[in-house]
Amino acid sequence: MGGKRFAVLLCAEDSEYSRKKYGGYFGIFVRMLAEEGERWDVYRVARGEFPEDDEVALYDGFVITGSCNDAHGNDPWIHDLLALLNKLNTMNKKILGICFGHQILGRALGGKVSRSPTGWDISVRTINLSSSSSLALSSLKLPSRLSIIECHRDEIRELPAKAEVIAWSEKTGIEMFRYGDHIMGIQGHPEYTYDILLHLIDRLIQRSFIMESFAVEARVKAALWEPDKEAWKRLCISFLKGRL
Repeated sequence: MGGKRFAVLLCAEDSEYSRKKYGGYFGIFVRMLAEEGERWDVYRVARGEFPEDDEVALYDGFVITGSCNDAHGNDPWIHDLLALLNKLNTMNKKILGICFGHQILGRALGGKVSRSPTGWDISVRTINLSSSSSLALSSLKLPSRLSIIECHRDEIRELPAKAEVIAWSEKTGIEMFRYGDHIMGIQGHPEYTYDILLHLIDRLIQRSFIMESFAVEARVKAALWEPDKEAWKRLCISFLKGRL
C-alpha cells in the first residue's frame, strides 16, 4: 500500500552550504518534485551506492543529478551507472536526467558527450522549446521560451538514435531531449536557486575549475534574469509522474 516511490541517483558530493540550508542535493530535488503520499529515497552512486536488482522494480521513477565528474569519463561508478541506466531503459522506467544526468543518459543510450567547443556556460539562459516536439507541452500552457540556471562545460554533441531534441539555446544545441515516453534529459538546473548557483561558482573557483575573472562575469550575468522555476517544476513533475 502507499503512494508512488521515486529514487534520486546522487552523482555529486553535497557542499556544506547545500547540507546546512537544504539537506543536501537530495533535499533540493525532493523540495522541487515530491508530492504528498510519495516515498523518496537516495542512492549516492558517486560513492558506489546503487539499488539492488530487486529494489529497482519498486520504483516508479528515477532522477539523476548533476556532478563535478565528466559524463564522458571512465570512473568505475560511471560505468556502473551506465549499466543501471540501460537496465532501467529496458524496464521502461521513468528517468529524468539533470545536467550530468542529462549527459550520462545521452551516453547510455548511444549518443556522444564531450567538452563544449564554446566552453563553460554558467548563467541564467533562455532556451527555446521545439514546436515540433512530441512532448505535450500544450497541456502545461508553457511559453515557447523558458529561462533556466546553467552550470556546465560538457554537453551532448551527438543525439542517441531514436531520441528527439525538444529544446535548444544559442549556446547548446541539445538543451533537452526525450527518448520514448519514459526518458527526458535537461541540460540546465531546474532545481537550482540563485543562491545555490552563487555558492557553486565559489566551489568551482576553489577547485580551480574556473578563474576568478570568469566567476565575476558569471555572477553579474546570472543576476540579470530570473529562472522560470515554477514552469520547470510543473514540467518535471508532469513528465516524471506520467501526466504528459
